[in-house]
Amino acid sequence: MTDSADPTIAVTGSTGRLGSLVARLLADAGVHQRLLVRDPSRAPRLPDATVVAAPYADRPVVREALAGVGTVLMVSASESADRVEVHRSFLDAAADAGVGHLVYVSFLGAAPDATFTLARDHWATEQHARSLGLTTTFLRDGLYADDMPALVGEDGVLRGPAGEGRASVVALADIAAVAAAVLQDPAPHAGAAYDLTGPAALTLDEVAGTVTAVTGRPVRYQRETVEEAYASRAGYGVPRWLVDAWVSTYTAIAAGEMAAVSTAVPDLLGRPATPLAEVLGAGGPAA
Repeated sequence: MTDSADPTIAVTGSTGRLGSLVARLLADAGVHQRLLVRDPSRAPRLPDATVVAAPYADRPVVREALAGVGTVLMVSASESADRVEVHRSFLDAAADAGVGHLVYVSFLGAAPDATFTLARDHWATEQHARSLGLTTTFLRDGLYADDMPALVGEDGVLRGPAGEGRASVVALADIAAVAAAVLQDPAPHAGAAYDLTGPAALTLDEVAGTVTAVTGRPVRYQRETVEEAYASRAGYGVPRWLVDAWVSTYTAIAAGEMAAVSTAVPDLLGRPATPLAEVLGAGGPAA
């Protein structure tokens, strides 16, 4: 039997960037939460937070960790060839435990035929959650604005087969704020799927220009063909599925599948979504 004082909100991924931001926002709001992690030694130390070791793929352990939990934030697992199977195991455990509401961090344009290969994985995860009868809210975030400088090579070149396509990159802080708000009052969001985007869809030329303007580092965008993209990434020694994911990030931009600009962030937070320049300038979200 679960003690009535146990937390009714569980957060996964709190050792990562997004999950840790959400956990800290909930802690700041005085929310009692349960943090499900693979390695408890890496979990943030927060007031009113209980840390439980519960790897996604260990269904019995996850089921026990989610006992008595009303709402859970499921941050997608690390990229792997078997990520969908790992997600299904976690979802099965959540259903077994009787979790009332699942908030899943999905991806913009999640679909079975998405150009971006990992968006197909997110769609499969969404579908499995629905098939179990779980009450769900899907947070379909775009590419992280925070990660744009990391896409630039040591030579100052952002290269890929994105053509003239656009991407509505979104601040990690905005995604976390939305997640924290939904977790604290999930009922109005039952069944919803929110596209979480930045305030504008940017070409990669514009992204490169913004990185240059904010950091002072000269950056330019170089258009590649798909063949050139595979060739330029061939030396990283990673599995083919991961190279496919990298390259399809850019081909999805070229196909217009990352260009949507949604009002979900301002609608849910009551403030504008944070523009790329402000994210890179470490100014934080708009007031």
